[in-house]
Amino acid sequence: MTEDNSSKQSRLTAKQFAEFALDVGTYLLASGAHSGRLNTNIKRMGEAWAFEVQINSSFRGLLVSVQNKKDIRDSITLFKEPPPHSVHLAVLTDVSRMSWKVYEEKLSFEETEKTFQSIKQKKHYPPWLISLAVGFSCAGLCLLAKGDYWNAAVAYLAAFVGYFFQRKVSEWHFNAMISIGIAAFISTLITGWGYRLGIGSNPEAAMATGVLYLIPGVPLLNCVIDLIEGHLSSSVNRILFAGFILLCIAAGMTLSIALLGIDHFELI
Repeated sequence: MTEDNSSKQSRLTAKQFAEFALDVGTYLLASGAHSGRLNTNIKRMGEAWAFEVQINSSFRGLLVSVQNKKDIRDSITLFKEPPPHSVHLAVLTDVSRMSWKVYEEKLSFEETEKTFQSIKQKKHYPPWLISLAVGFSCAGLCLLAKGDYWNAAVAYLAAFVGYFFQRKVSEWHFNAMISIGIAAFISTLITGWGYRLGIGSNPEAAMATGVLYLIPGVPLLNCVIDLIEGHLSSSVNRILFAGFILLCIAAGMTLSIALLGIDHFELI
């Protein structure tokens, strides 16, 4: 670190670091980080800059208490809600690398802020590519569930169209649960018609797998990790969120099946 950077670093206050920690932490939460990763990254940077950090994370926000080790009178507690959740695992990797650079290479606060802003500009995969991937994943799962290629094609179409509508409803700023319920309804409507028309040797497989792209895998995994690591409140929040998503999926499927008049649904 240069002498100029060192003098700037000495003027870093608890409020400045707390605001930065909240910015990083809430972005990590929205990108799919579990509580342990979030705590480790922020405390690693706090240690490098001589700050004592206490963190209380939940699914709906982040509470951070920061105290300057060089001046115990310089302390603050702040809370911030995260932006809308959108899983982006590349962000988690980049933030972890940034925190290690701060710790090992003594990166200045100003340089770290610039690095984080560049991380926030990282774009997701284009929607059309995600739609294709979602369709192929559900088609592959249909084949694993003993469906034939016709069933896989129906599952592909259902997932592709369902994801398209889910994204569109989300862009209209409707509640996320509504978009999931609508997507489940549309996907099941497509696979249900495949069932009614007798497409393929095992149309039930298409019905069972055409909505699997909606399963909240990241919240469920993070729930287990948080539970193992002792972050009980965060774990409970995540499992309730994931459970409500599953309920919305079930509601959308049930409504679609009832509308099509399908009397029984059995995966063989």
